[in-house]
Amino acid sequence: MADYIHGEVLVATDWVTQHQKDPSVRVVEVDVDTAAYDEGHIPGALAWSWRTQLCDPVVRDILSKGQFEKLMDDTGIGNGTTVVIYGDSNNWFAAWAFWQMKIYGHADVRLMNGGRKKWVSEGRDLDTVKTVAHPTTGYHASEPDLSIRAFLPQVQEAYRNGGTVMIDVRSPQEFSGEILAPPGLPETCQRGGHIPGAHSVPWGKACNDDGTFKTYDELKALYGSAGVEPNQPVISYCRIGERSSHTWFVLKYLLGVQDVKNYDGSWTEWGNLVGAPVEKGAGAAAQA
Repeated sequence: MADYIHGEVLVATDWVTQHQKDPSVRVVEVDVDTAAYDEGHIPGALAWSWRTQLCDPVVRDILSKGQFEKLMDDTGIGNGTTVVIYGDSNNWFAAWAFWQMKIYGHADVRLMNGGRKKWVSEGRDLDTVKTVAHPTTGYHASEPDLSIRAFLPQVQEAYRNGGTVMIDVRSPQEFSGEILAPPGLPETCQRGGHIPGAHSVPWGKACNDDGTFKTYDELKALYGSAGVEPNQPVISYCRIGERSSHTWFVLKYLLGVQDVKNYDGSWTEWGNLVGAPVEKGAGAAAQA
């Protein structure tokens, strides 16, 4: 992965095969729930459910520091463990887990390029036996690094003052306000559209057909057409923050953008605010 600015955070399916039995490596499948994992997963991989294990169960928020430490302990992950994450939907929820692990300072966490889709398409081994958790580790998380997370007041300030590139990674139909959410998904909003001035760069434009990321040059051209430069602040958002964490990963690690934040409140927060400015229509769309 040497053509990316921080290619060390990506591993190929071959790398995972070679390190499956390495005691210093933990492979974790992250999906919206564990249904896909139960049908078959990388041998030895553990499972995290986005819905029940990577979000606070009461307050709409990421895990607290204590909750995160418990998850790491329960999964047998120590502070020095190399964690390789993969999942469905071309690593949407895996990227969310990666983002959260970086918020709490885990040093060595990587995505498997192509995610579950690529592993399965290559005909690699799948296991249906749930992997038993490893012994607890006494994990100690860092204080949260909020430089990679955008909250509503920061987004409102960025909207008012300009100078920050807003990247809306939802589908063109969500961006325009034609639909409020993808079919069948419950989290929604009162108003459709996008933050005025945001650029539409659907998350999937960053991926090849096999689920792997496009080349550095292709990604640079894609996001450059939306005004992204390495030293310009960027905020990515979607509907609930998982697709935008995927774009955050691309911008921060593959392209090396210095100041990029994931707005996990995203459109379910902005589109429910009384009096929030909303723009409808196609707006500014980046070219693939």
